[in-house]
Amino acid sequence: MQEKEVKNILQNQLNYGPKSISKLTIFINELLEANKKHNFISKSSEKNIWHRHVLDSAQLVKFIDFYKSSLSDLGSGAGFPGLVLAIFNTNKDFHVKLYEKSPVKRAFLENMSNKLSIKVDICGNIYEEFLDSDYIVSRAFKKLETIIQVSREIVKKSHKLIILKGQNAQKDLEKAFKKEKYAYKLEQSITNNESKIIIVDFKK
Repeated sequence: MQEKEVKNILQNQLNYGPKSISKLTIFINELLEANKKHNFISKSSEKNIWHRHVLDSAQLVKFIDFYKSSLSDLGSGAGFPGLVLAIFNTNKDFHVKLYEKSPVKRAFLENMSNKLSIKVDICGNIYEEFLDSDYIVSRAFKKLETIIQVSREIVKKSHKLIILKGQNAQKDLEKAFKKEKYAYKLEQSITNNESKIIIVDFKK
């Protein structure tokens, strides 16, 4: 699926406005340029970046109420999914935090937030603070058990954990929930028939 096709889905199915799509275009062009020097995304996925990275991240807007107060992205990398979601957000009272341990990637995210005039907080070590977010999202952070542990231990209020996962989602869930059970649901990814979106409800 190419750029034009993805932009059509972003606009018509996910309600991204023209201004947001314009910002996404700038972001992707900058990322591809930066990727010549740094390995932010795999070289093999560059040709398919709009489908593989942008649309995969953007589909999460369907599960987020942007009239809540905040969202934290664990392991943002080059901005997926956190920056893509921040670009969609139009509520100035909704706060997006991007957690990324790599200083090089954090510098890129800072540059992008300034260039695109997007209000995001860019943070380093997630273990240094308690999170106060309505949503925790993750795309390629750590194993599911670790993400659940982080979400359970350092988020101080009831929240939804939203994780993009591959074909082993159900198996990973069973392993992660061996000791404690939590309410969750599996949603089908729109970018890959075998991929799932895990949504876990944590009540405090």
